[in-house]
Amino acid sequence: MVEEAGLDAITKMFKKILIANRGEIALRIICACKELGIKTVAIYSEADRNSLPVRFADEAICIGPPQLALSYLNIPAVISAAEIANVDAVHPGYGLLAENANFAEVCETCGIKFIGPPPEITRLMGEKEKARAAMKKAGVPILPGSDGILGSDLEALEWARQIGYPVIIKASAGGGGKGMRIVRSDQELPALFLQASSEAAAAFGNGDLYMEKYVDRPRHIEFQILADSYGKVVSLGERECSIQRRHQKLLEESPSTQMTPELRQEIGDVLCKTLSEIGYVNAGTIEFLMDQDRRMYFIEMNTRIQVEHPVTEMVTDVDLVKAQIMIAAGARMEDVLHGPIVHRGHAIECRINAEHPEKFTPSAGKITAFHPPGGTGVRIDTAAYAEGTIPPYYDSLVAKLVVRGKDREEAISRMGRALEMFIVEGIYTTIPLHRRILADPEFREGKIDTGYIERFLAKTKDGAK
Repeated sequence: MVEEAGLDAITKMFKKILIANRGEIALRIICACKELGIKTVAIYSEADRNSLPVRFADEAICIGPPQLALSYLNIPAVISAAEIANVDAVHPGYGLLAENANFAEVCETCGIKFIGPPPEITRLMGEKEKARAAMKKAGVPILPGSDGILGSDLEALEWARQIGYPVIIKASAGGGGKGMRIVRSDQELPALFLQASSEAAAAFGNGDLYMEKYVDRPRHIEFQILADSYGKVVSLGERECSIQRRHQKLLEESPSTQMTPELRQEIGDVLCKTLSEIGYVNAGTIEFLMDQDRRMYFIEMNTRIQVEHPVTEMVTDVDLVKAQIMIAAGARMEDVLHGPIVHRGHAIECRINAEHPEKFTPSAGKITAFHPPGGTGVRIDTAAYAEGTIPPYYDSLVAKLVVRGKDREEAISRMGRALEMFIVEGIYTTIPLHRRILADPEFREGKIDTGYIERFLAKTKDGAK
């Protein structure tokens, strides 16, 4: 229940919000808006005409054909829809235009509130090398790396020798594992440099690269923050995101089994101070690598809501999407949170993708049967339904299955039960893979890092022979 002070800020400013996204996150935002009494406008491509966001939004506007560049990434089409519907604000969700500073600027120019940070902050934190420099200046620990963009493979070679192998080359404007290569020797570097630059240019329109020290068997830890427009920033703790394949997360949990209360407080305090000083506003996620001695190193910041935000919501009881909307409407943090952050129990999220669970090939098509699990402590974020279709044009995410237990053991048991009761027919999904991971002794003992899934797949493949 949102108290009157918080509701006043919203009702005075936002009557209607356009959701510049699709799928489960669009439906998630619609749910938050409905609970806040805000009208919603869904945009959709021709491929998503029969989607649940179209059905449940108050209005829906088709903005183009299935191809992303002609629909969801078409800024003039999105803005035209917002103006036709006479909305007060745009919520970008995650992905697509969520971290596009130009889109945020166009929204503001057209008198439409962008629910996210100011464009200049998005630019600062979106370019990884600039973000590294800003965090380093503020005293946030970062990995040893190049001082800026690498001008050539020869310069990269000099830096690699100075830093010491192994190193990792990364796209400055990138994300999702694109334009990223691990280099272990002088001989490998020239070819991998060219591959990374070409991949980055194709994916982001920017082939710039920078370099960092590569940490063997690190954990991937991220901190969730909220920041209002008055300089108040709070940390909602960490999520463990180490189980990933080709830099794409598969399973997340909170809290991390390796995080101590003292380290959580230390990192949270530094981040809150730093982000307040640079003028950050709205939700954000700061990602770190943790080495085997529990040393934390900043790697990047995502200036938006994350796919895995329900993990934090489950252990804090904070609705992060509502918080985003309220902050954008001018609410103060005390009206958003109503008290200190309290963590309860343990949460796990499994990303259920439309992929073959062993070959990892996409599996678009019609869902012939769909039965999501329920029960105590179980949450499903999805826009899928029986007789619905998974289009071949977009991300393969079908659903996010999230559970909370009183501790990690109960959360694992509950997730195992929920996965067993989750029925999706007509397409392949990663449900069988998640069930195998949940049963793996290494996972159950918390012996995980970013290389876990490769070891797990190799082990299970050998065991099947």
